[in-house]
Amino acid sequence: MAGASFRFGPFVADRTGYRVLRDDRAVDVTPKLLDLLFHLLDHAGDLVTKEALLDALWPGANVTENALAQAVSELRQALGDDAASPRFIKTIARRGYRFIAPVEQMESGRAAAQGAAEPGRRGGRHREDSEGDRAIAVMDFANVSGDADAAWLSAGIAETVTSDLRALGHFRVVDRWRVVEVARRTDGSLEQVAADLHARLAVVGSFQRTRDRIRITARVVDARSGEALADAKVDGPMDGIFALQDQVVAQFASELGLGRAPQERSVGRDTASLEAYRAFSEGWLRLESLDIREMPGAIADFERAVAADSRYALALTGLASAEFAHYETTRAENAPAQDLLDRAIRHGRRAVELDDSLAEAHATLALLLVSAWRTTEATEAARRAVALEPSNWRHLFRLGHATWGDERLRAAANTSSLYPDFAFAHFQMAMVHVARRDLAQAETVLRQGAAVQDRQIGRGGRYPALGLHWLLGLVRLAQGDVDEALGELDREHRLAEPHRLYGREYAMHAMHGRGAALLRAERTSEAIASFERALELYPDHAPTHLGLAIARGASDFAPVERALATLTRTKPIESAIVQAQLLTAKGDPGAAATTLSGALATAPAGFAGWTIPVEPFLNQLATSQSFTPVLRLLADRAA
Repeated sequence: MAGASFRFGPFVADRTGYRVLRDDRAVDVTPKLLDLLFHLLDHAGDLVTKEALLDALWPGANVTENALAQAVSELRQALGDDAASPRFIKTIARRGYRFIAPVEQMESGRAAAQGAAEPGRRGGRHREDSEGDRAIAVMDFANVSGDADAAWLSAGIAETVTSDLRALGHFRVVDRWRVVEVARRTDGSLEQVAADLHARLAVVGSFQRTRDRIRITARVVDARSGEALADAKVDGPMDGIFALQDQVVAQFASELGLGRAPQERSVGRDTASLEAYRAFSEGWLRLESLDIREMPGAIADFERAVAADSRYALALTGLASAEFAHYETTRAENAPAQDLLDRAIRHGRRAVELDDSLAEAHATLALLLVSAWRTTEATEAARRAVALEPSNWRHLFRLGHATWGDERLRAAANTSSLYPDFAFAHFQMAMVHVARRDLAQAETVLRQGAAVQDRQIGRGGRYPALGLHWLLGLVRLAQGDVDEALGELDREHRLAEPHRLYGREYAMHAMHGRGAALLRAERTSEAIASFERALELYPDHAPTHLGLAIARGASDFAPVERALATLTRTKPIESAIVQAQLLTAKGDPGAAATTLSGALATAPAGFAGWTIPVEPFLNQLATSQSFTPVLRLLADRAA
């Protein structure tokens, strides 16, 4: 029964999930008690001698029978069993124990018969497998003691094990961000997560902290058969957590016959400070939420990590990412928080200096540099990240963000192949098609991405995208379909929750686009109301002030001109687009086209001006001969 899970009485002993359930709720048992229970269940009905149990649970250790008796007593207590009148575990005097309850084997033990299809065997009988069979996902480690102060270790240990497995060079290790996202949107069971990730193998485990000591138990399992392929058990002082975590994968490697796990670790990406490690782990959990309310706390956590270890490159990368996320909440303002972006870039550069082999540092720096319009340097950083870790979807996404034209399309396609549910990749591709004025292709890509976006949001996905319905609405409006444009823009507004990163921004864009669509349909009063709602979110948004003035039939564009005074200094490309919209509204399409041509001719390489073909207030230029060179230049930049 070595590969099976079991049902007995009101309990389910889930070997794959390495837990015991009662009425679908986990029973609080230590890893050692789980091992004891599974050993007894594997031999249900048979006498299991004390010697056999000691050898199985404490191999090679000098442990007395008293320890075994104590473990059996604790297991009985957890199961509500009574030694005097046992329902589950019966003591056989002076000999051992027998599991006496009826046991239902929940999975057939056909593992041995399926040897040719299985990814490996204990004791090193490992074969070459397909890419799918070598895919492995690391689940969060269970906090057995329920110690809230140690909760950060659930993800922290999993991250370290993931990194160490990747260093072995044998497995295709699934990115932890994807594992957590899938666990969140499914029922979280190993079977569901592994199936969604197309991962044959998984690491499940738990930890128990007792005062200043910690015990970690982990297992590599075949998610299809439930067979345990390798075990690891480590125990030691909490201040030795780093060495203990490394021993987990070292034990896996030994049992799987993969040789010794790599011992050399980068000084920059790791830390010898437990305080720094904890602060980094807690900061990363906040950052991954993409909840703008968590960003100040994430920054504080990463700052604490860097204060504890100034050479901790991963912590500096996390700090740069958190500062950037905080900056992004201001990017739609006329004067964004440039100091936040500058600090983020400094920290990103420092992380690269400390560890030039840290792909995450290069990829993060690329993301930051794009926002500073240093696109050439950003592209170099992103390419370096992909060269270091070519199968990491995040790095490919950032390469797509830094590049333009065909290179962006290739990077986005590769991102989607690795992470099909990442809707932002569709947005990246659609931007290129819009700039090329291939609106039909943009629409196709956006409909695919919007479907992904809706699924993500509907099931609480970890990285729910925004903006796809907004852009689809503008594309449909540019093609003259006002009704569908309104439907897409309304959908975007409903999805754009203000606490989510980019939520307030896209809520405003949706209301602005809606106002423009209503104006096109000559529903003036409704258009005015939509523009006013957009201004409630961003009071100085220049295009919305322009739309409001047009809707009211006003000839005074003072609010637009005031906004332009700031935009000219802070956002020269956006300033040129707004200036062109204003000139168009004033009836001077030639000057508008000249303004756009000048801006594109001097703009850095990249996506500058990509929205021009779908900007509602540039629609009048479509029939102007002076506009043709602008569109040609824009398309050439996106080649």
